[in-house]
Amino acid sequence: GIMTLWATVRYLHRYGMVGRFLLARMIYTDGINTIFAFGGLYAAGTFAMSLPDVIMFGILLNVTAGFGAFAFGWLDDRIGAKGAILLALCGLVAMGVPLLLVESVGWFWVFGGGLGLFVGPAQAASRSLMVRLAPAGMEAEMFGLFAVSGKATAFLGPWLVALLTAQFGSPRIGLGIVIPFLVAGGLLLLTVRVPASGENGAGR
Repeated sequence: GIMTLWATVRYLHRYGMVGRFLLARMIYTDGINTIFAFGGLYAAGTFAMSLPDVIMFGILLNVTAGFGAFAFGWLDDRIGAKGAILLALCGLVAMGVPLLLVESVGWFWVFGGGLGLFVGPAQAASRSLMVRLAPAGMEAEMFGLFAVSGKATAFLGPWLVALLTAQFGSPRIGLGIVIPFLVAGGLLLLTVRVPASGENGAGR
C-alpha cells in the first residue's frame, strides 16, 4: 500500500488539477481541524466556560455540522461541489471573524452554531469533488492521497495557534490564524478546473 501511494505521488504532476485541489484542501482542512481542536479551549479561556458548557459547545458544533452537510446536499447538485466548498468557506470566514471578536458569551454561542453549519458542507463537498477529479481507474489511489492530505500538515494549525497565543498573549489572535488558512485554501481552489459532465477525470 505504501509503495502504491508513493508511486501515485511521483506521478501526481501528470494530474495537475488533482494535485492543486489536494493542496487547497490540505490548507483549508488545516483551518477547519484547528477550529475543532481549539474551539473548546478558546471558549474556556476567553469566556470562562465550564467543562459541561464546553462539552455542550462541542456537541453544538457537531450537530450543526451534520445538519449543514445534509441541508447543503441539494446545493452540491445545483452548483457543483467546487461551488459548494467555496460557499462553505465563505460562510466559515463570515462566522469565524465575528466569533473571534465578540465579547458576549451569548453571541459566541450564536456564531459558533453558525460556524458549524458550514463545516459539514465543506467536508462533504470535498469528497464529492474528489470523485469528479479522480482519473478513471485511479479512484482508490487518489482517495488515499485525499486522506493523507487531510493529515500531512495537521500539526501546522495547532502549532501556529500556540505560537501566536504565546507571542501576543491573546487566544483571539492565536485562533485567528484559521482565517488565513480558509481564505488561502479557497483562493487556490478557485484555480481548479472541474471537468465537465462526461469528461474522464480532471487530469491537467
